[in-house]
Amino acid sequence: MEIPVFLTLTSEYQKTNMPKNKKRSRKILFASSEAYPLIKTGGLGDVSGSLPTALKALQQDVRLVLPAYREILEQKGKVTTIAQVSLPLGRIRVLERLLPGTRLKVWLVDCPPYFDRPGNPYQGPNGLPWPDNAERFALFCQAITCLALNQAGLDWQPDLVHCNDWQTGLVPALLTRHENRPATLFTIHNLAYQGLFPETTFSALNLPWSFWSPHALEFYGKLSFMKGGLVFADRVNTVSPTYAEEIQTPEFGCGLDGLLRHRRNKLSGILNGVDKNWNPANDPALVRNYSLHDIRGKQFNKKALQQELGLSASAEIPLLAFIGRLVAQKGIDLLVKILPEIVKLPAQVAFLGSGEKQYEQTLQQLAQRYPEQIAAHIGFDEALAHRIEAGADMFLMPSRFEPCGLNQMYSLRYGTIPIVHRVGGLADTVVDSTPATLENRTATGVVFERADSFVLLEAIKRAALLYEHQKGFWQPLQQRGMRQDFSWQRSAKCYLELYEVTLTEKNGSLAA
Repeated sequence: MEIPVFLTLTSEYQKTNMPKNKKRSRKILFASSEAYPLIKTGGLGDVSGSLPTALKALQQDVRLVLPAYREILEQKGKVTTIAQVSLPLGRIRVLERLLPGTRLKVWLVDCPPYFDRPGNPYQGPNGLPWPDNAERFALFCQAITCLALNQAGLDWQPDLVHCNDWQTGLVPALLTRHENRPATLFTIHNLAYQGLFPETTFSALNLPWSFWSPHALEFYGKLSFMKGGLVFADRVNTVSPTYAEEIQTPEFGCGLDGLLRHRRNKLSGILNGVDKNWNPANDPALVRNYSLHDIRGKQFNKKALQQELGLSASAEIPLLAFIGRLVAQKGIDLLVKILPEIVKLPAQVAFLGSGEKQYEQTLQQLAQRYPEQIAAHIGFDEALAHRIEAGADMFLMPSRFEPCGLNQMYSLRYGTIPIVHRVGGLADTVVDSTPATLENRTATGVVFERADSFVLLEAIKRAALLYEHQKGFWQPLQQRGMRQDFSWQRSAKCYLELYEVTLTEKNGSLAA
């Protein structure tokens, strides 16, 4: 299976306009509100830790810029103050350190009143958003703009600024006010989170009044950080080709589908990659490592996982898994509704995640009712997530929408068959097991078409039938999944192509 990573709408442009010297080193300022392993709340953190590192490995001159959260400053590692700057929203220090385990330089925007606090980047210990999030990330955007224009005295100006999600959305807008600016790329990781704030916030942020317009940052009477990226960036992309198409529709566009259709010629999709620490051949979390060439160790991991979770130890009963946020977007409500039917197949289900209290409580109650068949670990445990991927036979991703998704790619790499809803990155990474795809040996999982509990149940039953035929269908499915190339090197090369397109277009428009 050839995985689509770059949306076809730019393919003709690439053929005719791509510079011949694709290996040219570029200066890239990669701006994000989180990056693993320094700080992570979700997929954005994974991408922002892995993609800049992969770009640096391709000989690019990359700087990663993050807020200097308390959690980051408390970690080990040499930190140096390299600049001090006064911005409209406050005075900052720019600190420099290396991303742990790499030679990638990280610039930290240090402003203690905004970032030296407990909780995660967006919420306090009470689970509620920080009331000054608009001011916090507006200052962060001002700092990124300052660095992008080489106004911090660092003698380094990027060719391109790569902004990610709403927390950096004001950067492309602010940069358009300067002639000698770098090119800008804005990546949407999840359109549902737009950085919306009351109109009164707009004036408090000292933004130009020309930005208060439906053609700029105003969104139905509110300030939208996301629109700053969508309207003003030279190019916009998202984290899978299918999601790039979906967000141009009312169903997935979150009210911005009209704007995205307007910018369709500047919109593309590139699949995320999988970090190298997700590899069953050398994963230290596993009781026994295994690989495509010797998959026998997977059964040892299954038995160990069943014992760890208190499930009945059985090699014959399929073990299904769900790892993720317990919210409607992830389809947890569809799954909860049919759990009693799933255990009758028979099958076992292991859950790892947290989210809405009603789903946490329901899963705990069902685990008590079916202790040998359902296990629910509320919270998150990175090592346990690895053991579940290795020990499960099937992985459930019934998401209503999924910009990219990572767990289905982890599952394929671990020989765990994904059962997914045909949306976003799930549609781009998993090939359904039909008579035709099983015969031509392209199937890698089970795909269902509609976000409905009983459609999901039928997909699980199809997977269970395949599981019964281990050598005939199941093992070939596992092996094809494990052969797929979801490396960050592949994704990074696609981003380099997109950077060159963006720079060529931007420089061409300036010359004109």
